[in-house]
Amino acid sequence: MRRYGKHTDEDDIRSRPNRKGTRPRTHIRPAHEDASGGMVLTVDRGRLTVLVDGRIVMAMKARELGRKAAVVGDRVALVGDLTGKKDTLARIVRIEPRTSVLRRTADDDDPYERVVVANADQLAIVTALADPEPRPRLIDRALVAAYDGGLTPLLVMTKSDLAPPDKLLELYGDLDIPHVVTSREELENGDATVRVREQLRGRVTAFVGHSGVGKTTLVNALVAEERRRVTGHVNAVTGRGRHTTTSALALPLPDDEGWVIDTPGIRSFGLAHVDPSRVIHAFPDLEPGTENCPRACSHDEPDCALDEWVAEGHADPARLYSLRRLLATREHTEGD
Repeated sequence: MRRYGKHTDEDDIRSRPNRKGTRPRTHIRPAHEDASGGMVLTVDRGRLTVLVDGRIVMAMKARELGRKAAVVGDRVALVGDLTGKKDTLARIVRIEPRTSVLRRTADDDDPYERVVVANADQLAIVTALADPEPRPRLIDRALVAAYDGGLTPLLVMTKSDLAPPDKLLELYGDLDIPHVVTSREELENGDATVRVREQLRGRVTAFVGHSGVGKTTLVNALVAEERRRVTGHVNAVTGRGRHTTTSALALPLPDDEGWVIDTPGIRSFGLAHVDPSRVIHAFPDLEPGTENCPRACSHDEPDCALDEWVAEGHADPARLYSLRRLLATREHTEGD
């Protein structure tokens, strides 16, 4: 063993090479100013299908994004191979700021919220008038999620040949929600498709509904040709067969009239993430009356200032009832 004396120069001492490299660490991430923009069409097991300049490109999230995940509807920036050719893969390096989010939790006790769709303008809530029976509690919850996330709700009622829409329309009349009533015959001859498409023109619309209400059948009628074209690219990569709405999927309407985002059928719509102070924004006639509410007011308690606001004639009592009915859905399950 070599020993060093008092006067040993540091040049005489061997230094162990730095196996991790000598480059200093940096937290500065590349700007990727040359990245191309795209829209996420669907997400499948870590692979994202993105529309970039009219081409379908497969991509994965860059490691530098950490846990931040892109969802259907996100506007993203990509680098790498953007040709869209088979076996090519681009990288998503940036997720642009979102204008809206449709979120839900698995149930009301689940603290983990899931962003289902980003940047949609409208939420089409599809419900059958019979077979299966309407579920007003689930509709209420979807409405709360729309108001909370900044989406305009649209109520689409199917199977009017089996039951009239009057009772359901009366229940939501005070909310001034746009609606479309369709029947199975109208869906087959195309009349229903025309009426629904009028409500979608120029917008990005997410469709939600529980199994059996005819949601996916309606989406197929709206974008049949485009659906086959887009899912064909998806299948070429994943090896799956026909798309069965196991994950959200964005589809273009004919003639560039807008976008439809089909989502999986829902059995529940948890609202653990919803703040009542955001839902009130959907009631502009009531919102000014909350200025004198106590701090963290739920808008359904004895000291709520909205009672006096309505009693003074500033708003319709039916509107306050509708607000409180929607907020109450956060405390009960859909089956209550």
